[in-house]
Amino acid sequence: MQELAFVTTVSALESDERLDPLVAEANTVFSRVFASQTARDLLHGVPIGHALHPLAVQLPLGSFASSALLDLLPKTARASKFLVGVGIVTAIPAIAAGWVDWLALHKQQQRVGVVHAVSNAAAVGLYTLSFVQRGRGRQASGRLLGLAGLAVISVGGYLGGHLAYRQASSANHAEDVPHLFPAGWQTLGVLDKLPEGEPTRISVAGQPLLVVRRGQKADVLSNTCSHLSAPLDEGSISRDASGVTCVTCPWHGSVFDLETGDVIHGPATSPQPRFETRLVDGVVQVRLPGADG
Repeated sequence: MQELAFVTTVSALESDERLDPLVAEANTVFSRVFASQTARDLLHGVPIGHALHPLAVQLPLGSFASSALLDLLPKTARASKFLVGVGIVTAIPAIAAGWVDWLALHKQQQRVGVVHAVSNAAAVGLYTLSFVQRGRGRQASGRLLGLAGLAVISVGGYLGGHLAYRQASSANHAEDVPHLFPAGWQTLGVLDKLPEGEPTRISVAGQPLLVVRRGQKADVLSNTCSHLSAPLDEGSISRDASGVTCVTCPWHGSVFDLETGDVIHGPATSPQPRFETRLVDGVVQVRLPGADG
């Protein structure tokens, strides 16, 4: 079965350079609005372990769709207006989470994302007008504006799906590592030949690993950043305020605990696969728990 024609149109947005001025302006504005690292981490979804935005949109979308269904029934004007209001209010944190995620995307993803955002903003505007008209007792125009908002937000939803599934903007890009890496202990290399405290890329069983020697031990993580596949060996090693040794992603600034792989700061929300290590006659061996490749 062939793709529908409009899929090609949506895919073409990825390389449409006419969107770049809007992308640049949005980057400038929202980088200032969401300057707080704590706010960014919360809106990325770091505490819940995956992106917050797809979860946050459920309430406004559900409220708007439910309002449209109630509009088909008699004597539901008050309830329908209430649901439109709920959708408008709950769209605010969903929009904020979306923009924070958008700031840490590739250019091709940002082009689609900015159209996604404009569509959703237009839909919320239509629903706001719908709410006003319903409050004035103009139910017919309120319903029509609501239906228009539902149509526009459906377009925005499709674009969001394209971002998430076609462009993998919210996926864990290191999820496949346990399925590609062999089970059991694997030889990594001689400890004394590893540079002290420097991020080093070493391939084991065809998988790139980040290795950082610290004295007589080596910390080993997957070298592929879980956010958008950046090579972590090109990042930097540092200590945070609590004394935890961290690796910072070179592309979008995600920060991971070097010992555990846990996310310290987003945009990443999934931890890095962490490899157990042991030293046998001066040779470092690694094992990935749960590996079945």
